[in-house]
Amino acid sequence: MARSCPDIPTELYRARLARTADRLRAQKLDVLIVYADREHSANIAYLTGFDPRFEEALLLLSSDGRRKLVVGNEGLGLLPDLRGLGLEVELFQEFSLMGLLRNGSRTLREILRDFGLGRGHRMGCAGWKSYEERMIAAGPQALDVPAYLADLLRDLAGDPKRVVNAAGIFMDVDDGLRVFNEPAQIAQFEYAACVTSEGLLNFLRHLRPGVAEWELEKYLDARGLPLSCHRMISFGDKARRALASASAQRARRGDPYMAAFGVQGALTCRAGMIAAGPGDVPGALREFYLTLARNYLQVVAAWYKEVRVGESAGAVVRAVEKTRDSKLYRLAYSPGHYLHLDEWLHSPFNAGSRVRLRSGMMLQTDIMPVSLGPLCCIASEDGVVLADARLRTELAQAFPDLWKRVQARRAFMREVLGLNLDDSVLPLSNIAGWLPPWALDLDRAFIIN
Repeated sequence: MARSCPDIPTELYRARLARTADRLRAQKLDVLIVYADREHSANIAYLTGFDPRFEEALLLLSSDGRRKLVVGNEGLGLLPDLRGLGLEVELFQEFSLMGLLRNGSRTLREILRDFGLGRGHRMGCAGWKSYEERMIAAGPQALDVPAYLADLLRDLAGDPKRVVNAAGIFMDVDDGLRVFNEPAQIAQFEYAACVTSEGLLNFLRHLRPGVAEWELEKYLDARGLPLSCHRMISFGDKARRALASASAQRARRGDPYMAAFGVQGALTCRAGMIAAGPGDVPGALREFYLTLARNYLQVVAAWYKEVRVGESAGAVVRAVEKTRDSKLYRLAYSPGHYLHLDEWLHSPFNAGSRVRLRSGMMLQTDIMPVSLGPLCCIASEDGVVLADARLRTELAQAFPDLWKRVQARRAFMREVLGLNLDDSVLPLSNIAGWLPPWALDLDRAFIIN
């Protein structure tokens, strides 16, 4: 892996801001209000590199190119390159934690009005998701920002219908700006994938009967990168709650395990049995588990074989469902999704999807089986990026060491594991496709004959 996490250059942030202004004009929006807090900061971080830690923040973008970042007290110490990005900054202390200073800022109404928000303006609001009108009647007007902000924007506009959900600018399943990644962003995400895959491998190397979940959490070392989700470790019956944090539960021979580790830009997950081989698992469970696990690997192989630049996401789903043995397990959710600074950006992988997979997309092999028989676990999650010939050339020229690592991973997946990959599929994880059925014997892994 790279010695340190690659930076995103200021000129790339400027280009993203310019593309966003183009989208505003195309959607006939006068201004975009990008809301962020600690849990929902990906859109604002994508545009500026700014990542609020304890507070809220707003990025105001007008269709004519004006830009203002509004932050709380502690946000002042995390500001990006304001001059390089052409950003004004203003303090709004109510974004700060309760009890911190409130003696040096204007009201939010004054800040927004001074930026030009007023009657007759059409405003777009980007939080962290958009909503389907068949599920939520408000449809385009359904906002996911705090009520105080939504109420103020609607009042300033003079007509609630002039304030619309604009998260799709960044997160639309077909053409959201964050669905497509530039070479520098891919390099950053490859570093993140090395961190999570090495951390998960280190976890497995220390897994043994008697160890507590929390004792293994230290091996999921983020190396200073922000987490995209909490670290997940579960043994035994607790593995039913796959998304749970580590606890005092101890590993027992013959029990299932599940572990997942995500930082901004990557997540690696593995699940299986805490065993050195079939003899550590009771007979009925052993036979069921091996049958389920083999079919699951075939499903993962079908996913890797079908995914490529130009294919439809619906075709990938059909390949998965054609291979899956529905008598053994169901899928917990969509078989894969887009990956970005946030662990789940969106997913095109739904039955009947016509979304075409395109160059620059980051995809996660998030195929989660839920046993329809005895409790057992098997799972393998890693990230890949799709790259056409042009993007592959750009990556090889700009990041030659990354390119060598990608090619080594592809060779291992194809020549050792037997997984069929299109040339456009670039694995970023150091353990992509590698799935040991017995966690106490890492020298044995599933292969496709």
